[in-house]
Amino acid sequence: MIFVDTRAWFSGSVASDHYHQVARKLFASTDPQLLVTSDYVLDECLTLLKARGENLRAIELGKRVLEERVCRLLWVEQEDVFKAWIIFETYRRKDRSFTDCVSRALTERLSIQQVFTFDAHFREFGNVTVVPSLAE
Repeated sequence: MIFVDTRAWFSGSVASDHYHQVARKLFASTDPQLLVTSDYVLDECLTLLKARGENLRAIELGKRVLEERVCRLLWVEQEDVFKAWIIFETYRRKDRSFTDCVSRALTERLSIQQVFTFDAHFREFGNVTVVPSLAE
């Protein structure tokens, strides 16, 4: 399984994004049955797309993810939220969202070893391999 983070969805959706081509290539070359994301990541990405004026892309991505055409959608459980809170309190960097902490808790609970993202701070968590390797 490969957990898909907000930044990967955003980059794959927006042609003007710096990592768009890299994201599209990885999405195209990976079996969608191997990809997973969470309801929290979906929420964060749809909100980001809409906030950046990409409402149509947000609607298209939302449909594709909710219908599980591009990945399997994982639903965060209460235990993930409580563990995320502990992570959130521990890692106080301003650029780490609560959703990132939930993603860490979820990947740990499900023993997911790879995260598709362009956010370098996932490496700091130390429990996953970030793909692609050029993450900023």
